[in-house]
Amino acid sequence: MYSRQGRFRRPHTSILATLLGLSGLLLQSAQAADWSDTYIGYRYGTKFAEPYESNDITKNIINFSHVSGYKYGINFFNADILLSDSKDPASATSTDGAHEVYIVYRHTLDLGKITGKSFKFGPVKDIGLTAGFDYNNKDDAGYNSKKHMLVAGPTLMMDVPGFLNISLLELWESNAPCNTYTHTCVDRYSYDPHPMLTAAWGIPIGSTPLSFEGFANFIASKGKDEFGSDTKPETNIDMQLMLDVGAVTGGPKNTFKVGLEYQYWKNKFGNDSKGPAGSGAFAKTPMIRAEYHF
Repeated sequence: MYSRQGRFRRPHTSILATLLGLSGLLLQSAQAADWSDTYIGYRYGTKFAEPYESNDITKNIINFSHVSGYKYGINFFNADILLSDSKDPASATSTDGAHEVYIVYRHTLDLGKITGKSFKFGPVKDIGLTAGFDYNNKDDAGYNSKKHMLVAGPTLMMDVPGFLNISLLELWESNAPCNTYTHTCVDRYSYDPHPMLTAAWGIPIGSTPLSFEGFANFIASKGKDEFGSDTKPETNIDMQLMLDVGAVTGGPKNTFKVGLEYQYWKNKFGNDSKGPAGSGAFAKTPMIRAEYHF
């Protein structure tokens, strides 16, 4: 660990250019896919929370998401741009809110498609192998997260309307935070490898224009953090009730969706919600959500 002083750049043009480049590549890959779904989304809430900060932070979130299937499996990509209000400041002296980019990529190989054999049993229709990464960059005052994480493990594809995938993934996570209050920065630090039980779903509600969508992550402790404190297991559940507007208005279906979202995130980032991180480590956040699919 070492100290330094300096300016902290926000993730503006370079990151946006990277996202646009990735978007172009994904759209090109979608043309070769058996099926694909790409959308731009917007979320808004006033009850976001951050460890050691307020638990009434307002955030506007813009995201680009793509999922596609090909001969041997599925690709998933999501990029969120999260814009906080001043309760989550960009630096120790700033009145502007923090900016964050969070990227997730997952690739699942379908063993049934690869081998030509059936792996169906009980409620499971197929088995896959999933690998991918998370990446984030945030310019907040207290932490300035620079997360890198690789993931890999088996996936069960459940036999339900829509989809429900349940995975047991091993996580290899590291970070290199820098506190602008104390000007204390940390060289990239790797946490202990640790498992995550995760589920992702998108299930239509009967013959209605509604769907129940979301994900749930149950993450084990990752050992000591970069400052020598014990981390805690995390629970992060994000669920949405979405309405297909076109199906109601007579317009194109599966194009414009709106809905309500709720996120429950206990011990956020492994911080103890009953410890020094305070109530900011336990987010309970209602949101509104809109998506345009193309």
